[in-house]
Amino acid sequence: MDIAAPPPLVTDLRDRAFLLDIDGTLLDFAPSPRQVWVPTGLRRTLTRLADLTGGAVALVSGRSLNEIDLIFSPLQLAAIGVHGAEMRTSGDAEAQSRTPPLSKGLKRRLATVAELGPGVLVEDKGYSLALHYRLAPDKGPEVLAAVRKICADTSSEAVEVLPGKLVVDIKPAATNKGKAVCDLMQCPPFAGRRPIFIGDDTTDLTVFDVIPQFRGQSYSVGGIDADVDGHFDTPEAVRAWLTQIAAEGSHTEGLGSTQ
Repeated sequence: MDIAAPPPLVTDLRDRAFLLDIDGTLLDFAPSPRQVWVPTGLRRTLTRLADLTGGAVALVSGRSLNEIDLIFSPLQLAAIGVHGAEMRTSGDAEAQSRTPPLSKGLKRRLATVAELGPGVLVEDKGYSLALHYRLAPDKGPEVLAAVRKICADTSSEAVEVLPGKLVVDIKPAATNKGKAVCDLMQCPPFAGRRPIFIGDDTTDLTVFDVIPQFRGQSYSVGGIDADVDGHFDTPEAVRAWLTQIAAEGSHTEGLGSTQ
């Protein structure tokens, strides 16, 4: 797929909301999930966008809310975590649990996949479990096959296997990012606004699918094959675009949060 120039700037933010994936979208990938780095100025950009939109900025991630908050500390925003298993409608709102977590027994069986070799890392997200192979990219097909076999032998839990960029996520089947976004868009300060969603992976496809329901736009990062309104080459390009919007964007004083 050809990668287009960054989309035109959106400077009138009176009825806009920003829904932003993290890894591979806002942040560059690192050798392991715990090694990601928040570039200088990104927190300031996100804070400014939240001010301009009345708080309608949410991080939409496969990471848990606790991890999201640690990464962006001291900034705390609305967020969807663990592919929709958790949600917080504002930075100071209580986190909502949207599905039961995977059982400990299933997690233990899935963790054995790491025995395929060094470089396969297990991440327990509470509600879900991820197997990363960024340090052993050649192990991808084996990891996915092993995960699918274990999940196929599990009849007591409805789960979904999500292959992503050098990771396989296993989560409860009851929810996904797209469903969570639909629910978030019913809540102040997001209700009635037109969302801009940016994502980079197959795990974001369910969000790309629902954004048109809210008269919004969606943009992909890298070469993911998705029906979107535009593309960015890299997370750096995403950050630059958002920074320019934060610098040039405007809002109407006194605008209600649900406009």
